[in-house]
This record gives sequence, C-alpha cells and structure tokens, in this order.
Amino acid sequence: MSSYAILGCGSVGHAVADDLTEAGEDVVILDRDEDRVEALRDQDLNARQQDIAETDVAEAVADQEVVLILSGNVDANKAAVEAIRNAGGEQYIVVRANDPVSKDQLVELGADVVINPNEVIANSALRSLEAGELAYKTQQLVEIFREAEGALAVVLHDNPDPDSIAAAVALRAVAADHGLDAEILYDGEIGHQENSAFVNTLGIELTTRGDEPLSTYGVVALVNYADSGTDETFDDAVDVYVDHEDPDGEIDARFADVRRNVSATSTILTKYLQELDLSPTETVSTALLYGIRAETVDFKRGTTPADLTAAAYLHPFADHDTLEEVESPSMSPETLDVLAEAIQSREVQGSHLISNAGFVTDREALGQAAQQLLNLEGISTTAVFGIADDQILLAARSNDIRLNIGTVLGDAFDEVGEAAGHAKQASAEIPLGLFTGIDISEDNRDTLLQLSEQAVRRKLFDAMGVEEGSSGS
Repeated sequence: MSSYAILGCGSVGHAVADDLTEAGEDVVILDRDEDRVEALRDQDLNARQQDIAETDVAEAVADQEVVLILSGNVDANKAAVEAIRNAGGEQYIVVRANDPVSKDQLVELGADVVINPNEVIANSALRSLEAGELAYKTQQLVEIFREAEGALAVVLHDNPDPDSIAAAVALRAVAADHGLDAEILYDGEIGHQENSAFVNTLGIELTTRGDEPLSTYGVVALVNYADSGTDETFDDAVDVYVDHEDPDGEIDARFADVRRNVSATSTILTKYLQELDLSPTETVSTALLYGIRAETVDFKRGTTPADLTAAAYLHPFADHDTLEEVESPSMSPETLDVLAEAIQSREVQGSHLISNAGFVTDREALGQAAQQLLNLEGISTTAVFGIADDQILLAARSNDIRLNIGTVLGDAFDEVGEAAGHAKQASAEIPLGLFTGIDISEDNRDTLLQLSEQAVRRKLFDAMGVEEGSSGS
C-alpha cells in the first residue's frame, strides 16, 4: 500500500481522495480553506489546513510517497512542486495544469506527470465516441453478412502484403462466424520471400482472380486496398471497404470503415473481433499480429496506441514460433549471389537505391534482394533488376510515405512493359529486345546487360524525380 498526499481539494481532488480512500490507501489531504478542511473531516477524511504555496508544504508531505497537486491555482501548484524538489523531496509528483505553457513549466520544475483536466475530459469523450462508433460499425458489418445471398469475396490488391492478407483472413473468420463462406481473391503474385513464407507456413488459402465477375458473389469486400497501384473500377460491386487509408479513387461501398488514426488494417479487424467477443484462432491471431508488425516495421514506424493495444490483445493467442519462422526465412544460394551482385553494383541517389543483379534464373531472388537492401542506413526505396530469358525483371520496395513505388514503376515502364504493385512493393517485366533495340542472342549478352542497365536506371531515377548523377554509395 502506498501513501498519498493530495494538495488542494476542489472537485478534482475530492473525487481522487474518495477513490483512493475506498481502495484502502493511506491518504492525507492538505488545503488552505479552513471550512473545506472541516467538511472533509466530517466525511472521515484525513484533512489538514495548509497553504500549499508556502515552502513548509515540503515538510508536510515528507513522509508521503506520492504527491497529487490538484489545486485549480496553477501558480500555487508551481510553488508546491518547487518547494518539494528544493527540499530534496523524491516523491512521485502528479500535478494539475490548465494549459500547455504551464504544463511545460511544471515539468521543468520537477513534476513527474502533468495532467490537464480539460484534456482528460476531451480524451474520455473521444474514447467513448470511438467505442460507440466501433459498436455501430461492427453491427453494420454483421448485418450485411447476415443478409448475404451468396458467398463473400474478399478482394486484395495486386501482390498483396501481410497486412492485406491478415485483414482478409480475419474478415473471413468474422463471416464464417455468421454462417457465410468466403474466398480471398488476388491478382499478381505473393513475391516477397517473407510473404510467401507467411502464407505457406500458416496455410492461408488464397485464390487467384479469374474471369468470373464479382457479381456472382453475395458480398464483395475490399480490405487494405488503398495505394493499390491499379486503376480498376468496381462500380456498384463493392459492399464492404475497410482500410487505414483513403482509397485512391471513388469507391461507393454500402459499408465503409476508413480509420486514418491507426497504421494497419489488421488493427481494425482486431477491434471487430474484440467487439464481437470472437476469440481468434491461433492462425488468425498470428496473421493479424504479423500484419501489424509488418505494417509498422515492428512498431518502429507510425505506430499508434490502437496498434499497440491490438498487438497486446493478439499476443497470447499467436504462435510465436511460427512468427519467428516467417520473419527469418532461409535464403537460397542464388538469392545470396543476387544480393551480393546487387550490393556490388548499387547506385544511390539521396535515399533511393537502384542496382543491377545481372543475369538471373530466380525472379524471387530480386524481390528478396530489394527487401534486404532496404535495411541499409539512409535508404527508403530500392529497385533491383536482372535479365531472365528475353525479359528484364525488376523488383522494388519502399518505406517512403511520400512515394508510391507502384506508381513509379507504372510511370517508368507501362509504355514498354508491364508494371504492377502498390505503395510499398512493386514489380515490372519489360521485353528485352523492344527495350534495348537490339537482337537477343548469346553473343549480345554483355551489350544487352549494359544497355538495359543504363536505360533502367535512367527511367527509374526520372520517375522518382531524382536527377541521376554520381553514385552516393
């Protein structure tokens, strides 16, 4: 049990004193108003008359472990903090402020925690609003699932990332809990080695989109579809849209939940599970936790309190051995060779890195090399390309929030090849002969490599808005 001193017992101090006393804590109240002190004593509270702005307040609280300075007079609060610290007091001090300026001043004087009642009330109101909105949104979503006259199609963007896949897995679980079958559909490829390991290790069932129209499904949902890098229009086909960013274009969905105050769509789906009191399976929990960690770069980029609380909720349900396996996939000998070549031939302009891996047989190795190079200090965007058969293959990665790497590759190569991807991950394929203007033959290998290198670097740096110059590596 701790011992508390409450200095200044207006409405805030009185409420705190009541709660601490009911909890069985040792509380002493100091206030300069004699009538108030008498009234507190009549309520069986331990109250003493004391002007908290006087220096002898330090001696009055010397035996208390925690000092709560809650007077509405900020100048008196400052004087009390200063007196206690000048007297060598090491108590934990919580003090009331009324504005940002006084808050900074109180911290400088030695307060451990500074609270502003207006901010506390506003934050409490916002939390209540968010809780009410979550309950309302969740029930809307459930009603759509209950009324569905056919299966759910969860549509991912091309080359989906862990956050997209995890959110889709969780949405499928919510649908299943309400008797609705679901398929997760995607175009492109699961290219990054960690992403492939993620899908394969957890046994996540994904279906490549075919020619069958989405209208054959009872419900169509898009999750984490912003920055998709595609120009697909859905007209009235979309029933559900869930994301932590606004969509690139206009999407008219019956149900839309876009929360820019979180950093992962997996966080939003975790909140649905909590609201529905739906205990997630080990697979769903592991997928969601990995989705949040991947999107926030293991909580080092743009992490919000909601992301952290969602991760804390999922942590005990997740398979951490599987997470470790997914996050540390083995690297093939060719990947090591490609990575070594990419490191050797890298060119850096600002925070952008472009590298030629030469002739390759495993296109997956290019994506793995691009991801590994993203770990270099000061690098936010990477592109690694190589020649395979009669094509130039290119893989790019970015964690620069100002740049959509899918758009960059589209701008650079759509006229001469095919590019696909989204803000953080993209790929391109370019017919080699068309791009270089020379015949493809064994005799021309070195010439092909040289010409493709020059052209790819120039087009990429132009699309990134970077002036190509001397290497920054």
